[in-house]
Amino acid sequence: MMKKKSISTSRASLVFFLCQMISALDVPLDLSQPPTITQQSPKDYIVDPRENIVIQCEAKGKPPPSFSWTRNGTHFDIDKDAQVTMKPNSGTLVINIMNGGKAEAYEGVYQCTARNERGAAISNNIIIRPSRSPLWTKEKLEPNQVREGDSLVLHCRPPVGLPPPIIFWMDNAFQRLPQSERVSQGLNGDLYFSNVQPEDTREDYICYARFNHTQTIQQKQPISVKVFSMDSLNDTIAANLSDTDIYGAKPVTERQPVLLTPTGSTSTKVELRGNVLLLECIAAGLPTPVIRWIKEGGELPANRTFFENFKKTLKIIDVSEADSGNYKCIARNTLGSAHHVISVTVKAAPYWITAPRNLVLSPGEHGTLICRANGNPKPSISWLANGVPIAIAPEDPSRRVDGDTIIFSHVQERSSSVYQCNASNEYGYLLSNAFVNVLAEPPRILTPANKLYQVIADSPALLNCAYFGSPKPEIEWFKGVKGSILRDSEYVFHDNGTLEIPVAQKDSTGTYTCVARNELGKTQNEVRLEVKDPTMIIKQPEYKVIQRYGQVSFECIIKHDSTLVPMVIWLKDNDELPDDERFLVGKDNLTIMNVTDKDDGTYTCIVNTTLDSVSASAVLTVVARPNPPFDLELTGQLERSIELSWIPGDENNSPITNFVIEYEDGLHEPGVWHYQTEVPGTQTTVQLKLSPYVNYSFRVIAVNEIGRSQPSEPSEQYLTKSANPDENPSNVQGIGSEPDNLVITWESLKGFQSNGPGLQYKVSWRQKDVDDEWTSVIVANVSKYIVSGTPTFVPYEIKVQALNDLGYAPEPSEVIGHSGEDLPMVAPGNVQVYVINSTLAKVNWDPVPLKTVRGHLQGYKVYYWKVQSLSRRSRRHVEKKILTFRGNKTFGMLPGLEPYSSYKLNVRVVNGKGEGPASPDKVFKTPEGVPSSPSFLKITNPTLDSLTLEWGSPTHPNGVLTSYILKFQPINNTHELGPLVEIRIPANESSLILKNLNYSTRYKFYFHAQTSVGSGNQITEEAVTIMDEGKMAMASRQVDIATQGWFIGLMCAVALLILILLIVCFIRRNKGGKYPVKEKEDAHADPEIQPMKEDDGTFGEYSDAEDHKPLKKGSRTPSDRTVKKEDSDDSLVDYGEGVNGQFNEDGSFIGQYSGKKEKEPAEGNESSEAPSPVNAMNSFV
Repeated sequence: MMKKKSISTSRASLVFFLCQMISALDVPLDLSQPPTITQQSPKDYIVDPRENIVIQCEAKGKPPPSFSWTRNGTHFDIDKDAQVTMKPNSGTLVINIMNGGKAEAYEGVYQCTARNERGAAISNNIIIRPSRSPLWTKEKLEPNQVREGDSLVLHCRPPVGLPPPIIFWMDNAFQRLPQSERVSQGLNGDLYFSNVQPEDTREDYICYARFNHTQTIQQKQPISVKVFSMDSLNDTIAANLSDTDIYGAKPVTERQPVLLTPTGSTSTKVELRGNVLLLECIAAGLPTPVIRWIKEGGELPANRTFFENFKKTLKIIDVSEADSGNYKCIARNTLGSAHHVISVTVKAAPYWITAPRNLVLSPGEHGTLICRANGNPKPSISWLANGVPIAIAPEDPSRRVDGDTIIFSHVQERSSSVYQCNASNEYGYLLSNAFVNVLAEPPRILTPANKLYQVIADSPALLNCAYFGSPKPEIEWFKGVKGSILRDSEYVFHDNGTLEIPVAQKDSTGTYTCVARNELGKTQNEVRLEVKDPTMIIKQPEYKVIQRYGQVSFECIIKHDSTLVPMVIWLKDNDELPDDERFLVGKDNLTIMNVTDKDDGTYTCIVNTTLDSVSASAVLTVVARPNPPFDLELTGQLERSIELSWIPGDENNSPITNFVIEYEDGLHEPGVWHYQTEVPGTQTTVQLKLSPYVNYSFRVIAVNEIGRSQPSEPSEQYLTKSANPDENPSNVQGIGSEPDNLVITWESLKGFQSNGPGLQYKVSWRQKDVDDEWTSVIVANVSKYIVSGTPTFVPYEIKVQALNDLGYAPEPSEVIGHSGEDLPMVAPGNVQVYVINSTLAKVNWDPVPLKTVRGHLQGYKVYYWKVQSLSRRSRRHVEKKILTFRGNKTFGMLPGLEPYSSYKLNVRVVNGKGEGPASPDKVFKTPEGVPSSPSFLKITNPTLDSLTLEWGSPTHPNGVLTSYILKFQPINNTHELGPLVEIRIPANESSLILKNLNYSTRYKFYFHAQTSVGSGNQITEEAVTIMDEGKMAMASRQVDIATQGWFIGLMCAVALLILILLIVCFIRRNKGGKYPVKEKEDAHADPEIQPMKEDDGTFGEYSDAEDHKPLKKGSRTPSDRTVKKEDSDDSLVDYGEGVNGQFNEDGSFIGQYSGKKEKEPAEGNESSEAPSPVNAMNSFV
């Protein structure tokens, strides 16, 4: 007898593998077998009414089964319904809804039957229901008006859908409404407010219902909530009471918790086994209550308990009967608590203990079908044969029903059938098909021949031998071609034919033969086993300690079987390495660059092959922040002081330098921690100063060079006694917002500064310098009070004193405020204007009486505008300009005026309220100034001895033009300037013909306009007279000489000499030399203005720094011989009016043929040769 062993606990890891193997009861598909349902739709099948309905029913069997359906318990003839078809070779129904069918017409209970000659299998009862997403019923929603601090419930009441919708609250902008411990959504979809705050006021609380099955969202009408705050109530009372009334709205009333849902003290809940249990408690109260859950007489199940919705919902997954019991929720705040007990009963729909399994028997054999299920209440068991209750099914002498078991004896081939077991109670049912198949078949082995198995040495080896036969074959294993049967205790033989070698060694490698035999025959199959060397890590990563920003490396050197390919993976804390370029993975190591605190942890090297996996880990400790202190203790409690002590946490290899002590005021600001003090790192005790009426908790933070620790656990709470306020509000001010009121504001005391309950303020005021009594009111904890009916802008003495239920704070200091301002009553008088020059004027005025200002004097505004230009007599758009003079000034300067223009101005006084009336308009005129340059200068019609000049008048004449001045001088072949000629031209002329000029000569012209004040900016231009035709003819005759040999030789010598001169000039230029040509040009410059250096504007010589510069833009005459001057009406005019040193409107200096511009004719390519007929003609191109 072969020794067979069951799978032991030590080999539990093999169970999954064995379960995947083919059982001896699985009949090969080429043999006759009854139908088996392989796929079906869910029992409760909700379909989309817009899509075709597909009801699945798939089955296997030999011969292939045929399919039929029942609907609501009666035969469903699909041939009579054109909308219903059955898929070929399948029982799946397709109901065509998209082509005219209605899903509602096909609601019902469907059941599929798969039948062949050996039996019939049936599906579950499949309930078909189309999903529904109904619209919200219309309702009139009244606005919710609620007082600050009260509770509120906004009801959703969504329409009943199938399946039920998902509820959420949003606003008009489709943004989810924020939820918190104070505001949250209940399981029923309602929105609960434990206490309302002013910020809850809005008109767009909208409940949405999302029906996922149909992908639709329905919206409820918006709900309006108006919260009346105490601040607004105080303002309303203040506006309706006289200044002498004493009032004060009561502060928001704190309340102990009251449960909003569920109501009452107890309730019940029934849930089914395996489902999710959800219990909910939502409470009202101020401060907002905190919810806590307990199970009476037991503990909440670990690993299955979760808290949701800010601990208002208790969630237990996969509940069982053991979870039944009483669950208590406790809502607590500083004023008290409330609780509710929910009695939970867990029922159970039927669940399998032993489901019936297919039975394959040979003729004459015995067998049993067992069907065992449990539930709460206990389910009833019923049997069917081929879909018919077994009581009315055809009799079979080989079977006998005994409750949950059918016993078969001496079966024959006609005993083949499909049996159904139904286990049901009030919460559901289970239906399972199991066939009895009577076959006489010789053995067959289903595992592929010569299959190769590979394992690692010293690990289990499982060699599969899946088989089938009827009667059930016996299995034997052999090793080698002529080996003996394996019987040794080192092997384990499983019922499904698998051979297990618990500890495979290298000598286990070889060929193994599996033999299956029964009374009808035998068969065998060979498989091969290869045992590989294990993978090993021969150098493991080691523990490392590293400082921040350092570098660390872990080694992982491996040894493996030569036929296996290893793959190395590094993990940090059992997770993937961070996606960070600082982590460098090499062949045998892991390097971390620039180590940070986050890199602290366990690093694991994992080596995987197709057969095994090994790993090794090492811890990286980064010198880091200390651990938090612990065991905080309060001693020596006094009214205004207490002693705190603690035990330091681990320093983490960096000494603690100091401890920071923080406190929490659980009465006024729960959850907010404030800095109290700090002590050296060697000290573990400190005496702390306390304030009255504060519920103190303390925590300690340790600090070292690396950083701060996490805070310690809070100490126990210590509530100090109430006392009078120690201080009064700060930043007290009195500023009127209207002419007849005084608005008194201050910064309210913080919660812990109140020193006791009932914080209020005593506001007092009286008019300054008037023998008046103080007027006082007491207001709630607000920061503003308005005194009405005051005179306009008079000083008041003001003080604000804090008080609480125990008394007043010390007497406050007084501040001076003013009632509201009004617009000034009168305009400044005696306005006088003094014109200083053509662009600057001074305006004087008499100050207005301070009593007429009726406010804080801020200054005076001067409005001025140009009426017209006196030179053109033309009006333009009036643009008023404003100059503000701060303080009590009585004069001001008006810069940037335009010369020779008429202006108007007026003056107004300004206070905090605005401007007073304007003074009468004052007219003044600016004198003439120098004109701008002529708008253009054009030179046309050159002849042998004449040139025609045309020009445009200045854009800004700035006065009456008296004349134009034209100066010109010739420029010879060496660019030397000839004698200067000056001509005065009447102002009404716009052109001039210059005669008696030299032919083929370049002239430079300087042109500007004049007023009675002086000359304006000049404009320059150059032009050339044309060459005599007789000279040109003589030049052409001279060309014949060029054919003579002596002339050719002479020209070659001249060319060589010129080349040598050019080389010398080039060398001198590079050495910074000066040229006689430049000196001569300097000597013949404009006699009125000397050249200036470009960089600093000082007079000096030409230097080589300019000699090699290219010809500047503008030095050549344009094609139309016109030079235009850019000007701007909005440019600023300088204060000075002198002729010398004029500036263009762009700020550049303009002289007469001086500086850089005047040197341009001597620069560039044109200066390298004397004028010639060709050059003269080129000047017109």
